[in-house]
Amino acid sequence: MTLEQLLLNKLKQLPIDKQQELLDFADFLSQKSISKPTLTSIRGLCDDLKVDITEEEIQQLRQEMWSNFPREEL
Repeated sequence: MTLEQLLLNKLKQLPIDKQQELLDFADFLSQKSISKPTLTSIRGLCDDLKVDITEEEIQQLRQEMWSNFPREEL
């Protein structure tokens, strides 16, 4: 007897509510086994763009951006 046949025989012996519980558990196991995508940093995502920006350039752009930011007068 195959594993599938054994499982079907056991399943048929269970009450409906336990069959539903078993189905829910099978769904859980199925979702758990799906591989999750690995997280990639922004730097890694932009790596193939061949953009070379230095820390100094980033700092200069930040200063320019913040210099135009409206400020409340105290």
